[in-house]
Amino acid sequence: MKVFLTLFSLISLQTCISSPKPVDRDQAIWTPPTLEQNNLKKAYFAAGCFWCVEAIFESVEGVHEVYSGYAGGTTKNPNYNQIGTGRTGHAEAVEVHYDPKVVSFGTLLQVFFGSHDPTTPNRQGPDRGSQYRSIAFYENDQEREMIQDYIALLVEKEIFAKEIVTEVKPLEKFYFAEEYHQDYEKLNPTNPYVQAVSIPRLRKFQKAYPELLKKEH
Repeated sequence: MKVFLTLFSLISLQTCISSPKPVDRDQAIWTPPTLEQNNLKKAYFAAGCFWCVEAIFESVEGVHEVYSGYAGGTTKNPNYNQIGTGRTGHAEAVEVHYDPKVVSFGTLLQVFFGSHDPTTPNRQGPDRGSQYRSIAFYENDQEREMIQDYIALLVEKEIFAKEIVTEVKPLEKFYFAEEYHQDYEKLNPTNPYVQAVSIPRLRKFQKAYPELLKKEH
C-alpha cells in the first residue's frame, strides 16, 4: 500500500486564504448548475484546503464533478469569512459526484487517505485551524462501516507512524462555498498558495496513483 507523506515541510508562509469578499446578508446562497446525474452518487470529505482537495478528486477517473463547501458544523448557511474564525464548527469540505460503475466508494477512500496526512489534528500542511481538520463523512451505515474498516486496515498495516485522527461523521448538511472558490486551483494558477501548495500536492498524488487518473492526466 502506498503512503502519501506529509507535504509542505518547507512551506510556512503560504496559507489557504483568499482575499475576503464583502458579505451581503441578503445574497442568495450559491448553488451549482444542474448536473445531469445519470446514476451518479455523491461522497463527502474534508482534508485541508478545499482548493487542493477539489483538484485532487477531479483528477480521478470516474469522478464527474467536485464542489467546494462547508460541512461538519452547526452554524446555518456559513460563509467563508465565518468558517475562517473556527467558531462555526465547519470544515472546508468537498462534494464528489462520481460514477459507481467506474470508481467505487472504497477507491475514493484510498484517494482521501492517500492525498493528505490524517494524523495532524486541526491542521493540513501550512494551514491550521479546525476548518482544516480531516473528516470522512458517511450517508448510510455501509459507508460508515467502509470508512471504519479502511482506517482499521491502515492502523493494522502501520501505514502512518502516528495516530489517525480523522473524524468519521454523518453528513448532516453540505453548504456550497461561494462561487469564487469553485475550481479555484484551475482558475487561479498563478496564486502564490496554488503555486506553492496546491499544485505540488496534486502532482504528488498523481505521481503516487497514476492508475487512478483520468486519461488526460
